[in-house]
Amino acid sequence: MLLFWSASSGLYAQTAGQDMKRAGQETKQAAKDTGKAVSKTTKHTAHKVKRGTRKAVNQSAKATEKAGDKVDRKTNH
Repeated sequence: MLLFWSASSGLYAQTAGQDMKRAGQETKQAAKDTGKAVSKTTKHTAHKVKRGTRKAVNQSAKATEKAGDKVDRKTNH
């Protein structure tokens, strides 16, 4: 009985070590995945902000031009 107990405790210790190693690897992979997700989200958001800013600037320029045309029509009438 004692022989069986000592052999099984050795297997348990090895399994615990493997479990710790696997947990560390899974944590490392999770950190990588999170980093990739943050990178992708940041790029996506930056693209949307750039597009929105460009759109707002263009709309503002059109509105300014339209207002200028109105002033010209009123003063040259």
